[in-house]
Amino acid sequence: MMEFLAQGGFAFYVWSCYGMAVLLIAAEFIALRKRRRTILARLGRLNRMRDAEEQA
Repeated sequence: MMEFLAQGGFAFYVWSCYGMAVLLIAAEFIALRKRRRTILARLGRLNRMRDAEEQA
């Protein structure tokens, strides 16, 4: 197990790359969720505006 964790002497590089990948994927997931909420809010406002115009 220690050999696996040591990664042939490149443990810091290998594990930091895995850590960075996880952080970037998490950041992308959070950004996508925020973008989705923004788009849904805009669509809701557009629908309300269209409904108000149709009623007028």
